[in-house]
Amino acid sequence: MSATATVSVFGLTGEMVETIPRAAVFNAPIRPDIVQFVHTNIAKNHRQAYAVSKDAGTQACATSWGPGRAVARIPRVAGSGTSRAGQGAYGNMTRGGHMYNPTRTHRRWHRKVNVNVKRFAVVSALAASAVSALVTARGHKIGNLPHLPIVVDTPVESIKKTKEAASVISALGLDAEIKKVVDSRTIRAGLGKMRNRRYKQRKGPLVVYAADNGISKAFRNIAGVDVADVTRMNLLDLAPGGHMGRLIIWTRPAFEALDSVFGTFTQASEQKLGYTLPSSNMKTTDLLRIVGSESVQAVLRKPQVQARRTLRKVNPLKNRNALLRLNAHAKVTRTIY
Repeated sequence: MSATATVSVFGLTGEMVETIPRAAVFNAPIRPDIVQFVHTNIAKNHRQAYAVSKDAGTQACATSWGPGRAVARIPRVAGSGTSRAGQGAYGNMTRGGHMYNPTRTHRRWHRKVNVNVKRFAVVSALAASAVSALVTARGHKIGNLPHLPIVVDTPVESIKKTKEAASVISALGLDAEIKKVVDSRTIRAGLGKMRNRRYKQRKGPLVVYAADNGISKAFRNIAGVDVADVTRMNLLDLAPGGHMGRLIIWTRPAFEALDSVFGTFTQASEQKLGYTLPSSNMKTTDLLRIVGSESVQAVLRKPQVQARRTLRKVNPLKNRNALLRLNAHAKVTRTIY
């Protein structure tokens, strides 16, 4: 996979059409810690509140017997003449009582994340999508791709049939990627299979477009393929599970719009007020190579080889030498040993 300053554009048949400049966002710093943090928080924003009934475990007619009857003061059911009579109720330690600390619907379900931090996570995920090692590590089958990122020509945005969309993916050499997704479909273990999430399936490529002229409906029925607008990209799609390196298929208008959406390192974005791409703190992230270089080693202080010894603390009342160091006259005044 080449990482040059230009990117090849492929047509509907997989043949190269022309070459266009590479966007600046792919040179942004890759921060997996920020991506994981943002993904963990924003993934909580679509949770549905749940709780036990506020009356659960407290619907029995029970009252405490009070002290003096050699039994616990837990409320007890009246129920005279039945097996329920005298049984404890209400408490979380009783049979049929309420749970400890019942769940409430007014729990703090959602999380707020700074806008700048979310943008940092998005550009990091986009930069990681152009690194073949990270895309491969995420499980995508990209052995037949000539380079990353992959860009297709403008007519792809006007595709309206799923059959035509599948032919474009096949022309790009991603048949193995789609087969991997189809073969991964399994039934979920646990109660989730009864809660409208019966199947689990791997993620395939993400198709990013600039104008929806039918492309979203054409690609949405292909297993594992998601579509997104270049102006509204979501980290949950760019880094599913918080793992960077998703395979992205760009349409040419979407790829050319990246500099206007996110800006560059020197020019502000046209759509995000005053936003420029974050710069790396280090130009070279290989810290061991920097420290081990001759220019750095030449100005470093030599390692200190002299060992530092500490004196062992001793008791003067039991150690003669320690006592004499404190009181030399003790040799005359006291009989030692």
